[in-house]
Amino acid sequence: MDILALIPQFGGLIWTIAAFVLALSVIVAIHEYGHYIVGRWSGIHADVFSLGFGPVLWSRMDRRGTRWQIAALPFGGYVKFAGDANAASGKDEEAMAEVSDDPARLRATMHGAPLWARTLTVAAGPVFNFALSIAVFAAVLLTSGVTRDPLTVGSLHPLPVDARGLEQGDVILAVSGTEVPSRDDTEAYSAFISGLEQSPTLQYRVLRDGQEQDVTGTWLMPPLVSGVAPQSAAISAGIEVGDVISGIDGAPIYAFDELKQAVEGGNGTPLALTVWRNGDTLDLTLTPKRVDEPQADGGFATYWRIGISGGLAFEPATQTPGVGEALWGGVRQTVRIIEGSLSGLGHMITGAISTCNLSGPIGIAQTSGAMASQGAESFIWFIAVLSTAVGLLNLFPVPALDGGHLVFYAYEAVAGKPPSDRALRILMTAGLAMVLTLMLFALGNDIFCP
Repeated sequence: MDILALIPQFGGLIWTIAAFVLALSVIVAIHEYGHYIVGRWSGIHADVFSLGFGPVLWSRMDRRGTRWQIAALPFGGYVKFAGDANAASGKDEEAMAEVSDDPARLRATMHGAPLWARTLTVAAGPVFNFALSIAVFAAVLLTSGVTRDPLTVGSLHPLPVDARGLEQGDVILAVSGTEVPSRDDTEAYSAFISGLEQSPTLQYRVLRDGQEQDVTGTWLMPPLVSGVAPQSAAISAGIEVGDVISGIDGAPIYAFDELKQAVEGGNGTPLALTVWRNGDTLDLTLTPKRVDEPQADGGFATYWRIGISGGLAFEPATQTPGVGEALWGGVRQTVRIIEGSLSGLGHMITGAISTCNLSGPIGIAQTSGAMASQGAESFIWFIAVLSTAVGLLNLFPVPALDGGHLVFYAYEAVAGKPPSDRALRILMTAGLAMVLTLMLFALGNDIFCP
């Protein structure tokens, strides 16, 4: 065996693991800090704040008596509050017995604190995850801006068709005699795009330096690769952002819709692609994959996909939104992820879509590495998406998760007393078994699903 041939693969593995650990560490740190800080504000003392499990690599004690530590297994973390027996907040009977006669020390434990304090402390972890997602999505909007309306040319992409009548700053008024609708009107804009004649060039009516004029430009939405999905057919085939798919099975194409139609109508047949990359022409073979995609009505539909997203022939000019607009955009994006996740889970349970849509640690690690390789913005965006997923997962009403504890507290609020210690132990054991089963099932998906 050629050992040198393994070096690039080994480097890629290290990169994937590093990206996964970094993404998970950020999300876990935010989640656990939510528990910690709200618990502290609520008068509950934290004994340990740990990033990771297992042997402790580093630790220090702060002036409040909390030990901050980093452990060897960076696949999670926990806050152990006073009175907890373990990371899952099971009750330490001996510790609670020691403080039972001291009201002040009893109040500082998780199990002796008022119901409101325990509820806020437990709920804070998922809430901080959602807050992280909203903040990241809002920051991306503030940094990258929102597309200016009316549609304006920001910068031109390198394309194989030499028809650069468009210039930076041009305001697009009409294409092929049809007025360009607002991109906020998605229905009208989609109808406008689908109504354009597919050809190498189009006639544009633009506003330039205060005057309207007609120019010849490239097709409005060429088969330009503006994004590549992780674990996709495009990644496997070696397609990169910035590539232009100029031909399929020897026939030239000019519009992204032509590529989409060829993929969806091929029923998974391998496609011979001609790819233009920085002036060079490459021949690549790509086999589409079946993908379950959420629909506007909340359902799912199965399509053949290659995992690339398209874009305009130019980078649209943007404008910086207000802080309030950006935050609202972050909230909407977070809500969309939550709705899509719940819908996907429901459809997997009913058998409407494949359970292979559930990724485990290997799949998440691969996605982490792929997003990191596409740049800092893509990786940070992925962290925000994963943070939403972690926050949502922790709210599931499963004992040992935050949602399970909140169910116990709801029972206590209604019944006037918490569940018995024996019932809690049984439920916590069952909850841990459920979580481990789900993790093993997801790991099996990573290994055996196509």
